[in-house]
Amino acid sequence: MKWDEQAERLRRKAAGDEEAMTALLEMPSVPDEVVGFHAQQAVEKLLKALLSHRRVAFRRTHDLTELLDLLAAAGVAIPADIAEVRQLGPYAAEFRYEDIPLDTEEPFDRRWAAECVKRTREWVDSLFP
Repeated sequence: MKWDEQAERLRRKAAGDEEAMTALLEMPSVPDEVVGFHAQQAVEKLLKALLSHRRVAFRRTHDLTELLDLLAAAGVAIPADIAEVRQLGPYAAEFRYEDIPLDTEEPFDRRWAAECVKRTREWVDSLFP
């Protein structure tokens, strides 16, 4: 697949995760880790879309820090409010698949997660032609 095609496909898939997250935000019966998962996935795909757009190879990973580091190494300036998306990292798999009591962590702020996705999407979109 060509780089630009891959970038556009990842942006579309990120939009689907963002839409799912948004639909679940107001449903208290849906666990926080499910909302967090879709937020993390949207951000991950957006970062991978930007890497693809910049023609930077990346391995199959859910590690947002690794993806941000690859972007920085490629000369992309990472705004501070984008760098904080790293906090969504555990929602990729750790909180989703392991029995970790979330009540021992900081409470998950669904609105913050949604704002992270929105800011990331807007930032990524601003770097595409």
